[in-house]
Amino acid sequence: MTLYPLIILAAAFICGMPVAFAMILCIIPYFVLDPTSQMTVIIQKLIAGTESFSLAAIPFFIIAGSIMNYSGISERLFRLADALVGHLTGGLGHVNILLSTLMGGISGSGAADAAMESKLLVPEMVKHGYSLEYSAAVTAASACITPIIPPGVGLVVYACIMQVSVGKLLCAGYIPGLMICVGMMICNHIISKKRGYKAARDHMLPGKQILKLFLDALWALFIPFGLVMALRIGLCTPTEGGAMMAVYALLVGKFIYKELKITDLPKIMLDGATNTACIMMIMAGANVLSHYLSWEGIPTWLTQSMTQNVPNKYVFLAISMALLLVLGMFMDGMAAMIVIAPLLAPVGAQMGVNMVHYGLIMCLNCAIGAITPPFGNYNFLVAGTVKCSTSKMIKEIIPYIIVCIAVLILCTYIPGFVTIIPKLVYGNV
Repeated sequence: MTLYPLIILAAAFICGMPVAFAMILCIIPYFVLDPTSQMTVIIQKLIAGTESFSLAAIPFFIIAGSIMNYSGISERLFRLADALVGHLTGGLGHVNILLSTLMGGISGSGAADAAMESKLLVPEMVKHGYSLEYSAAVTAASACITPIIPPGVGLVVYACIMQVSVGKLLCAGYIPGLMICVGMMICNHIISKKRGYKAARDHMLPGKQILKLFLDALWALFIPFGLVMALRIGLCTPTEGGAMMAVYALLVGKFIYKELKITDLPKIMLDGATNTACIMMIMAGANVLSHYLSWEGIPTWLTQSMTQNVPNKYVFLAISMALLLVLGMFMDGMAAMIVIAPLLAPVGAQMGVNMVHYGLIMCLNCAIGAITPPFGNYNFLVAGTVKCSTSKMIKEIIPYIIVCIAVLILCTYIPGFVTIIPKLVYGNV
């Protein structure tokens, strides 16, 4: 009986069952057939998994991102990105990557970024001579940057479930996100030069025009920095910060950019409710699964086994990276992190791993898993949107996966890349 839930869980994943339902389903036979337990435990744990006040931050961040997608912010950031890098070799590929980096500070969702750029940029790239599969690959790959740049929803979720400072974790994402951005732009330049993908235009825009576009986008660019500073000086809690972001986005979209319509609000609230429900269902299912694992003493066994057999924290980090990358290939990255973090993070803490550092590399792992074959979510999302061959697109995305893994290894074994900004802002990590 001890292993039945894990066997059922694996079978459910193979059959394609949604992660939240699979985690709940696999536990039911275990508690039904155990005469010492009660079925009411499952209901209690389901509810308990969503009762934390800190989790209220999640819907606010999601709704804020949805409002921004309807507020004309994406279009302004696109113009700014095009003004900065559109004149370079492979210009529209660079715009795609830079736009994802800028959008990271706005939407916080890689899937939302991938869906938006599939409609906005892929047709434009194809029109300028890029192959459809390469355009789709750049779009999916660059979406990995979005969850790492503050205020990434994955960072907020990890901070909530592991009781880590949200502000410190958000600060930790800046340098890794920029490293991936630069690495992907170098990769795009090499490929574009080899294939003859030309710049979108033959000259750089005048400084005055770039400044005008920058000032137009400044209201959007202020959001991530304003949030981090508000958290740092104690102006608000993460939950209040998410609410402030949503109100700020509403005011900017309605009264400054004047593109947000009242008729858009029902769609925005529906998007927010749907995405929040998905995350909360996963967290509720993970709480039930965690109860089974604790009942069987598996976390204690895992901690003792790893501390006895894993020689140091560097080997532990390598094992964690490999495990999360493999899990990310087969299941939603957010779900993988919610399930694995409570198991591995305590082991890492016992070995001396910094929890802010560990949280960032977990989120980065999950983002990379979303573009890694065979079941990378972003790959199927983009390929389905632009109607291209998934297998051909995956061949094009491999160089970008290598870039992401290289950055992951650097950030894992040189913690300073992750911790330097939190130390500068907070004084300690």
